[in-house]
Amino acid sequence: MYTYESEGADFFAKAYAPGHITGFFQIHEHDDPHRKGSTGCGIVLNGGVTTEVKVGKSVEKTEIFLNGKKVEGKTTRTVVEMMTDEPVIVKSWAEIPAGCGFGASGAGALGTAYALNGALSLNNTVKSLTEYAHVAEVVNHSGLGDIAAQSNGGVVIRRQPGGPEFGNIDRIPAPEARVFCIVLGEISTGSVLADEAAAGRINAAGKAAMSELLKKPTLDNFMSQAKDFASKTGLMSSTAQDVIEAACASGGLASQAMLGDTIFAIAPHSQEFMLYEALQEFGQVLEYGISTCVPRLLYD
Repeated sequence: MYTYESEGADFFAKAYAPGHITGFFQIHEHDDPHRKGSTGCGIVLNGGVTTEVKVGKSVEKTEIFLNGKKVEGKTTRTVVEMMTDEPVIVKSWAEIPAGCGFGASGAGALGTAYALNGALSLNNTVKSLTEYAHVAEVVNHSGLGDIAAQSNGGVVIRRQPGGPEFGNIDRIPAPEARVFCIVLGEISTGSVLADEAAAGRINAAGKAAMSELLKKPTLDNFMSQAKDFASKTGLMSSTAQDVIEAACASGGLASQAMLGDTIFAIAPHSQEFMLYEALQEFGQVLEYGISTCVPRLLYD
């Protein structure tokens, strides 16, 4: 239903996966990548990544493209290598910035898994496809918990780390809300996770944030705990702090996306215009919504 054959026996399929912003997290190391991951909380967005794969006689080697440009795409490449020995052309189009804390690599990995499953009629279940994407993220140090959230949608609490075989998630029953973002720059996920001192601060702050969130699992408390986490970890730049203070002064709630030099903010509906105006002083405001959508195959 979701694949089609063109001249020369090439097969195509297309899939979509949503973005995700982590507010706070705790690193859980493990030798088994299926068990390795993070606990924490974040929001799934209604903007994400659309991915198309091409497999067949005309494809001579695996190549990966993002928004029309050829990229290394290590995480996506790992998904391909785990699922097939065939060379694959992967083309992704992102509605979210890459490398800035929006879960773009996870969305690309999930979309690739879903699309390959369709194109090659591999008949994997959602659980298996999610596991492929999670392992690819972990082994390439591009993420720890985005896949678990992106596979479920909403405001996701990751209670246990790992892929779907071992992980455990819950959700905050949050109302629909607009999410306003300011991208200040990129932060290398791999470099932060490799820094033992930073990891120590992250784990201490993440454990405290989770404890406080579970006492009152609301969207507002999530934003409050995320802000405290960002401050305690030392990952917040002075500019990021200025943006957060301006957002809060306008009646909003704001914090920093993990891991990225990006500010995300929400506000009561009556305060949204004031929040938007406050954020505009710092650059282009990206607007998304909290989404309950999950990865899915797309009709051509």
